[in-house]
Amino acid sequence: MNHPEIERIIVGPLEIRPDRYLVLLGERTLPLSARELTLLTVLARRRGEVVARSELYELAWGASLARADRSVDVYVHKLRRKLEAAVPDVRFIHTHHTIGYRLDPQPTPLSGAGGARPPGELHPAAMH
Repeated sequence: MNHPEIERIIVGPLEIRPDRYLVLLGERTLPLSARELTLLTVLARRRGEVVARSELYELAWGASLARADRSVDVYVHKLRRKLEAAVPDVRFIHTHHTIGYRLDPQPTPLSGAGGARPPGELHPAAMH
């Protein structure tokens, strides 16, 4: 029996399986909306590249971006917040002002007390 190959996109500590609507951070599932998953998948397939806001909109919404529409920014903010809540010592999505966004996980210094964890280790709050 022939089984189609399952698409797996690995970017840093993320494993994305778009065909199963699944994002994993280590052994944990990261709950995302369909739109957030679509945006993350687009960015992951082009990891390290700046993807224009207009292109993200076209691929995720299937239409052209209206001039004052901030939908991409809002959803990227939501996605960034979820990723960084799960792994606070990694900055996943980088903003290129007036252009777009780039997915490129980079370690960031932890703020406040509590000590550092190894890069990519899940934050205890993300383990529920």
